[in-house]
Amino acid sequence: MWLVHDSNGGVQFLKELGKGPDGSSQTMRRSDLVQHKEKEKGAITRTSQIVFGERQHLLRVLDSLEGTDLQIARMQQERRILEELIHARTRELNQINTAWDEKIGLVLSADAKPEMLEKLVKQAPQEDFYLLRLISEHPRANAKTLNKLAKHPYGAIRENVARHPNADAATLTWLSRDRTQPLWYLVAFNPNTPTPLQRRLRDRLKRLGENQISK
Repeated sequence: MWLVHDSNGGVQFLKELGKGPDGSSQTMRRSDLVQHKEKEKGAITRTSQIVFGERQHLLRVLDSLEGTDLQIARMQQERRILEELIHARTRELNQINTAWDEKIGLVLSADAKPEMLEKLVKQAPQEDFYLLRLISEHPRANAKTLNKLAKHPYGAIRENVARHPNADAATLTWLSRDRTQPLWYLVAFNPNTPTPLQRRLRDRLKRLGENQISK
């Protein structure tokens, strides 16, 4: 379920935006609530993924509240508090990336084009983890878009690129050298990986398996 403001300042709940490009439901993942820590400062960045996750939970609480039998006064008070919290997170998402819900809707639309996805990636700030992650797993993301996303600091985005069927040989070769996480394993089984590199990576995997058996 998604929330946007209508022209009268009210709230609209748009369930259709919660569906993926193939019409399947977009469910929240544990990673949607994982906080990204900046190593240099030790601070926690409130990315779009964090804020969106909080908003989804607040929407669920509001749904639960409206489905229960409460005194009218308490119902109105708690609904008002929840709607204020929901609106605050919608504003925060728009501060991260203007017209955030509309852009998410474009990515999830069946009409999403590679050129549009490329443009959204160019315009999006690095903190918009959720939008960029959706694009990184989109079947219509082109090689140029995936090459840019391969350099994003969020590991889940790089993982999506490493397994994406549209990632080109140069991007996959670069990802195979990533020392922060074992992306080489995903690269090893991507059909676009150059054959010599694929062979080396699969040999490495085989050696790891043999070492585990011998222990």
